[in-house]
Amino acid sequence: MSPLKFCANVSWLFTELPDVSQRLRAAAAAGFQAVEAAWLYDCELRELQRARQAAGVDVVLINTPPGRLLHSCATSAAASTSLRMCFAGDLEAGDLGLGAVPGRGAEFRQGLDLAVTYAKALDCKSRIHLMAGRLPVGSTRSAVAKEMEAIFVQNLKYAADLLSKEGITGLIEPINTRITDPRYFLDSPHQGVVSKLSLCSASVAAEILEKVGKPNLKLQMVYLILTWS
Repeated sequence: MSPLKFCANVSWLFTELPDVSQRLRAAAAAGFQAVEAAWLYDCELRELQRARQAAGVDVVLINTPPGRLLHSCATSAAASTSLRMCFAGDLEAGDLGLGAVPGRGAEFRQGLDLAVTYAKALDCKSRIHLMAGRLPVGSTRSAVAKEMEAIFVQNLKYAADLLSKEGITGLIEPINTRITDPRYFLDSPHQGVVSKLSLCSASVAAEILEKVGKPNLKLQMVYLILTWS
């Protein structure tokens, strides 16, 4: 069995440092050789490149943007590496990805393009987490599950084809709806013990991957997020 490899998630670690570039250096100083991040899109890409190179860490995973792109702040139209705060977030508005969200397909594709731009610039040619998103406000899971699954499958097929051209693997990740995020789509109703929750959520995600049928899409499982209670 190969030895376990660990990376620091700089979205949740070293948060005493306000800037992600500083967290990359802190991760290296703590002994990590690799990092991942939820979102890097409010950071100037050229500075992130410099910080990654100076720290000597690999960026092995990033997420697609949580919400709509509000604006682009590239200092030069021809220089994608000077991109900053494109803005990929609307966490305050309730977004947590767009892959399965009705009526947001164009925004999902915009966000995917941005994620690929950052991944390529940071030599993160391994993995991008394709976030499914939350149930629309006011809706019930039973009412929208079939529609959202169909949308997710369609968007995942598009993403897989795009990512395959770049040699990037796309990931989907089930998240528990008890504690972590009650409205996140990629989960299923659950009862009973923790082990049943894990198997149920993973099974739903595996079924979606089978429907997509693309070899460069895989399942990401963080046991803590699946079972946290």
